[in-house]
Amino acid sequence: QVQVVESGGGLVQAGGSLRLSCAVSGRTFSTHSMGWFRQAPGKEREFVGAITWSGGSTYYGDSVKGRATISRDNAKNTVYLQMNSLKAEDTAVYYCAASSGWLSDNYREYDFWGQGTQVTVSS
Repeated sequence: QVQVVESGGGLVQAGGSLRLSCAVSGRTFSTHSMGWFRQAPGKEREFVGAITWSGGSTYYGDSVKGRATISRDNAKNTVYLQMNSLKAEDTAVYYCAASSGWLSDNYREYDFWGQGTQVTVSS
């Protein structure tokens, strides 16, 4: 099992920035990628971005490209999502997930999920 815990959500004004954290523990040897997804009320889960477990490669969804940066701290087994120039449409519950696959944008390929953290952007 892999445990995933997100933190760092909150209320931010449009145009502002936010950094979300994702702490990963457990049997991580089978984890090849970590992904961030988000889900707004009444909408489908949307891919935000992903990073390889080594941290060497990243992949971003079109809606956040240029505004999002995913990084990881190997010593802390933590993955970060930095979001800049936030918009009202970025409001959602943000989820972190672990995958044995490679930088997938398909949420079905992620095996372990955190509980999510709410991000609300006020306009």
